[in-house]
Amino acid sequence: MNTLMNMFFFALITFTAFAAALPVYLRDVFVPPITSPDAGTIWVVGQTHNVTWDINGAPSQITNTNGTIVLVTNGRLDLENPLADNFSILDGFHPVTVPDVPDSADYALVLFGDSGNISPNFTIIHTAPSL
Repeated sequence: MNTLMNMFFFALITFTAFAAALPVYLRDVFVPPITSPDAGTIWVVGQTHNVTWDINGAPSQITNTNGTIVLVTNGRLDLENPLADNFSILDGFHPVTVPDVPDSADYALVLFGDSGNISPNFTIIHTAPSL
């Protein structure tokens, strides 16, 4: 049994030393804060708006620059119906068309790419407010 344990530990130490010698390509996680929509935003169903986020301080090596924007309703992410996908999170904005959803002030957006970032809650309505 001792010989088996010694062989196991020798193999483990050899593997660890080998793995430590491999080059490591570090990438940074980038979590750009969403700047629009904000808490005072009102979107009207069918209109197109830019979702914007702050790209200042983006690291040079990002894990995933491919972005996706999804609607959040009452804390639930609609992953099956993204509002936009396949764009670079380094763009800092992307247009979306407001989906046909019930009027509510409980909507938010999540920007996925390198990491998810959620907007403040905002409002979606069916009819533009009168001025």
